[in-house]
Amino acid sequence: MFNLEFISTIHAQLGLMTWPLTLLSLLMVMIIVERLIYAMLHSKTGSTPLQKQLYALELNDDTALEQFVTSHQNSKRTLTQGLCMLIGHRQFTKGLREEAVSIWLHKKRRHYTAGLKLLNIIGVLSPLLGLLGTVLGLIEMFKGLSNAQGSISPADLADGLGLAMATTAAGLLIAVPAIASAQLFSLWADRTLARIEYVLNHFNLHLAGVSFHDKEFRCKQVCENECAQSQSSNKTIASVGEAA
Repeated sequence: MFNLEFISTIHAQLGLMTWPLTLLSLLMVMIIVERLIYAMLHSKTGSTPLQKQLYALELNDDTALEQFVTSHQNSKRTLTQGLCMLIGHRQFTKGLREEAVSIWLHKKRRHYTAGLKLLNIIGVLSPLLGLLGTVLGLIEMFKGLSNAQGSISPADLADGLGLAMATTAAGLLIAVPAIASAQLFSLWADRTLARIEYVLNHFNLHLAGVSFHDKEFRCKQVCENECAQSQSSNKTIASVGEAA
């Protein structure tokens, strides 16, 4: 268990870099905790049940669409907010809706990646500050050795080097979790936003009259007419063949 005496000993070993490294470590912990809470609250997109609800709605039924927006307008889920935004802009063209989704996702990406740049900066600065503390500690150690009288024992050198290297170790201990957590949170944000963008693009096509599924592609407005024409032509050919 860490106690106050141990912490004060570590602070004494860090020398001039005590408070800069302490502030960086506290800031890192605060950002990581905040990002963990945010990730836990926004990890589940709820895409499957939402898609089932949306594809069950009639696109020509404005009342049903408005009821869906009204019932989900207070939702905290990012995907639900995006779907409500698309429904609210359904009267615009597909291209304009795509631009609106792009701008909206860009704004949401800022929320998903908030603090990650600062974590990367902490990961870069902390080992440099630790190295600076080591160099300053070595300078002070050699000053003390130059003023010392008599023989210098290896134990004195070991103590001085140990104190100097403590700042480098502290800087690295701060840098490793800062950079690792920044990369992990960035991967999580990219994966979650990619899933949200995937669903929004599908629903945008659905609003344009195109239903795209993993195992089926069906264009309601165009392909149905073509299929009808194809079926009628096949029937005509079949009837001609029978007559012949």
